[in-house]
Amino acid sequence: MTITIEPTTEAATTWVPVCEIGDLEQGWGEVALLGADQVALVRLGDDEIYAVDHLDPHTGAPVMARGITGSRGDRPTIASPLHKEVYDLVTGACFTNAALELRTFASRIVDGVVEVEVRAAA
Repeated sequence: MTITIEPTTEAATTWVPVCEIGDLEQGWGEVALLGADQVALVRLGDDEIYAVDHLDPHTGAPVMARGITGSRGDRPTIASPLHKEVYDLVTGACFTNAALELRTFASRIVDGVVEVEVRAAA
């Protein structure tokens, strides 16, 4: 079974296996190093994985995997543990400060393995 949660992108990409789904706790984030990118993996449900930049867009601190998960309406969110800005886990849009945006990565689960889409450098 493959479940994909993808932001839109036009760049060339590669899917990178990161970990097994059982390695991630629900409602909590973990960090994966993918090349030069620190990616926060957030598991919200049995088959619901989101991948976002681990760097807080407001401060640049590597803390987003320790963010507070929740929702705004039907949108899954993560709040920065530092200043509590709230970001949409799918789009990266910031609900509390329109000037900020959290970089997102497509993620999927293939045969129990979490994969993250890494964009090729332009």
